[in-house]
Amino acid sequence: MFFWDYTIFLLIPPMILALYAQQKVKGTFHKYSQVAARSRISGSQVARDILNTKGASDVKVEETSGRLSDHYDPRKKALRLSQEVYNSHSLAALGVAAHEAGHALQHHSRYLPLHFRNFIYPVAGFGSRLAFPIFIAGFFFQREGPSFLMDLGILLFTAAVAFSILTLPVEFNASRRALVLLRDGRYLSGEELQGARRVLSAAALTYVASTAMAAMQLVRMLILRDRR
Repeated sequence: MFFWDYTIFLLIPPMILALYAQQKVKGTFHKYSQVAARSRISGSQVARDILNTKGASDVKVEETSGRLSDHYDPRKKALRLSQEVYNSHSLAALGVAAHEAGHALQHHSRYLPLHFRNFIYPVAGFGSRLAFPIFIAGFFFQREGPSFLMDLGILLFTAAVAFSILTLPVEFNASRRALVLLRDGRYLSGEELQGARRVLSAAALTYVASTAMAAMQLVRMLILRDRR
């Protein structure tokens, strides 16, 4: 049976890492959301000031709903911050806001990994939705020999894995930019920067876990295909 094949045990380590990362980011964000920055500047003000200073004043800074829903939309040049970041003066809020501003500056400066990731996004999004249904159909409906549907599912999922891998340098770079911007702009200093660093490091771990899970899923698909 596909769902109970021994290869499913390959997914256990990345699943454990994903659960740990999820708890880590929630706990770290909560801890440093209780610590106010001495500068008393809000997340939205930090983002706006960074963008203006670095020549990206055309990027809008908007409030959005949802917890930890902060993101940068390159299509609309909009930096969207959740309410707990937009209005907050906490170390966590400033770290997240500067990180998203880092993404906007990546877009503004034509940072190559970001543009390459955005280029393959349509294929990766399509692949992540349809790869498994196509692969499973090939697994069940063609009982012997090579399966075109299984190979197609693997090809589509490979694009999704490539997207996930490309996300890592994009996220790490945005976090490095954020810490430099927070330090140079004197929004945070000393131990405050360490708090923001811990928030961003915890968030980065979720991307590592996601990539590990995607990679193991692909390995599992390849093993099942070769056994056929």
